Amino acid sequence: MGLFDGLRQTWRELTEGLEVRDAHGVFRRDTIKAYGVLGRDHLDRPEPSGFAGRWWFRIRVLFLGLSSKLSPPRRLLFLVCIAAALWGLVDLPGDGVGPLAGRTPLVLAVAGLVLLLALELADRVLVRDELEVARQLQRELLPAQAPEVEGYSFAFSYRTANTIGGDYYAFLPAGDGRLGLIVGDASGHGIAAGLVMAIAHAALRTAIDLDPSPRAVTELVNRALYRCGGPRAFMTLFYGLLETGSGRLDYACAGHPYPLLRRADGQVVELGAGSLPLGLRPEVAPAHGSERFAPGDLLVLYTDGVPETLDGAGSAFGFDRLGSEVAAGGTASAVHERVTSELERFAGGAPLVDDRSLVVITRSRGLED
Repeated sequence: MGLFDGLRQTWRELTEGLEVRDAHGVFRRDTIKAYGVLGRDHLDRPEPSGFAGRWWFRIRVLFLGLSSKLSPPRRLLFLVCIAAALWGLVDLPGDGVGPLAGRTPLVLAVAGLVLLLALELADRVLVRDELEVARQLQRELLPAQAPEVEGYSFAFSYRTANTIGGDYYAFLPAGDGRLGLIVGDASGHGIAAGLVMAIAHAALRTAIDLDPSPRAVTELVNRALYRCGGPRAFMTLFYGLLETGSGRLDYACAGHPYPLLRRADGQVVELGAGSLPLGLRPEVAPAHGSERFAPGDLLVLYTDGVPETLDGAGSAFGFDRLGSEVAAGGTASAVHERVTSELERFAGGAPLVDDRSLVVITRSRGLED
């Protein structure tokens, strides 16, 4: 295979399945994101109103932002490459023979920038590998299989907006036929949210072993989060203590979107009331309550990433649409599949902006208390 044949094959592999319109949208979105990230430390004043002034302002912000994010040796290489490129552009005529005559500084500048790009990409790959390990460890904190509880069925899923997420759900045995039903959402995104989620996971297990009552559990988790991270490390949480035999469900809701309990007759009840998340203050008093999870009932736990799923126009899925899907009823797997399918249809391929967790639990009809 010749050189040009090899280049053509490589180009086909790189562009396979990529439409020009898609590439333009991705490039525009990534460019805006890069400008915001690189320039956030230098956007201390508004952009000038004139066309030339505005573009000079943006170039300056990008240059300062990019150079400041590099290590000192790489920053020096970056500045040398920029200087060599400018020298090569000014001194194009030059002397010598051949296609590169007079363009040596420009060639060296391109080679230096390619080397700098390779170094930064290598760092990014190493960080990505470490994040993937962290992601696998985090996934192990979430239930891989539904608990085996006679008369109850479970269906659940979890999607992250980043490599590391802050959503959390669990089904923790609490002894004497009781089961802790938990769903939470840590503040922020990425690694910080994942650390808060891991702290909450450890605190929840300890709290349930000591005293599984909703008040005691939320108090211990609140203290753990507040002492570890202060007011920046907080988490919304719904904790329900289910007596699987009688169906009694005692719960506490701390700043979390209210779970939906669909009765067998079709009535939908929200479990919760307004409250601060855990970890914001030394003492937090979440809303407490009690309901009966009767045969034929259906319980839906979720994080705010479900109703806040956005379509291409920026409109949210909303709580009303979620409530309508829940009110339709069905088995745990059927309701879960219906809601997730409707979310995907609504989003229409738009990127996920927040972590999204959904848990559906049903109690079989015909169970005797």
